[in-house]
Amino acid sequence: MISCIIIDDEPLALELLEDFISKIEFLDLIASCSNGFEATNILRNNKVDLIFTDIEMPNFSGIDIIKSLDYNPHFIFTTAYSHYAVEGFNLNAIDYLVKPIPFHRFLKAATRAQSIINNEKQEPTVVNVEKPAPEQDFIFVKSEYENLKVNINDIKYIEGLKDYIKIYTNKDKPILTLNSLKNFEEKLSHNFIRVHKSYIVSLNHIHSVQRNRIIIDEKWIPIGVSYKTEFLKRIDF
Repeated sequence: MISCIIIDDEPLALELLEDFISKIEFLDLIASCSNGFEATNILRNNKVDLIFTDIEMPNFSGIDIIKSLDYNPHFIFTTAYSHYAVEGFNLNAIDYLVKPIPFHRFLKAATRAQSIINNEKQEPTVVNVEKPAPEQDFIFVKSEYENLKVNINDIKYIEGLKDYIKIYTNKDKPILTLNSLKNFEEKLSHNFIRVHKSYIVSLNHIHSVQRNRIIIDEKWIPIGVSYKTEFLKRIDF
């Protein structure tokens, strides 16, 4: 059984989620909370496996609740607002459910949580394997007459310009280098994703996602039709 609690300030939403949970045999509902203060009191004394929480609530948001805990529970956001999806991804939410939530979508999220939690509870098998080499956190980029060292975590997005690419970082001036997006993509870590034929973005630097575009700083980056499905999957939208 997977122990869980619900946190939502809307009585109808609480009732709906209680009904959904009652239909799923592997979920054990410990408590239903109508505010963050009530929830944190319960969570301090009960380390549950899974939290279903709304985000926008008076005084204490669902995000505040997750960040306030002294352990790292698994959680699923249940909210009426889609613009928190990226922050949910960055907090490692198992899923992000947008109200009104259909039962089949709730069941899919719960089943995914079950798989993750059960895998963690299983005792690890000791296997002698070689440790993979650590992921390199920098690359060298040839620009004009020098090779520049660029920290991968500093890269916000990359723009393709025919035979050249522009690398936008935390520094004021972008780096222009002779390369293609496809070749450069192979050098990047898993925190980057191609979202358009002309753009690769860092998931860590996304400010928000609005329909068919991504906002990084004040730059609007389009999401191409052929890249949209994979991108939304990566941010668990």
